Amino acid sequence: MIKKKNTTVRKPEFEVFQVLETSKDKSYWNRIGAAWVHEDGDGLSVTLNAMPLDGRIIIRAVKADKA
Repeated sequence: MIKKKNTTVRKPEFEVFQVLETSKDKSYWNRIGAAWVHEDGDGLSVTLNAMPLDGRIIIRAVKADKA
């Protein structure tokens, strides 16, 4: 039997996006994961649901209305 640590589930503090530029005035933002600040404040833990092969990766704070 495997016992899990007694942990609390925290909502992500950041969302991770793949941004694809299609033209000068258009880009597509695809949410590909989430990120949390480490308990000691010295970094992030990132979970990705997809690994983009092109475009940029942007990490943005979750807005209060989404939390």
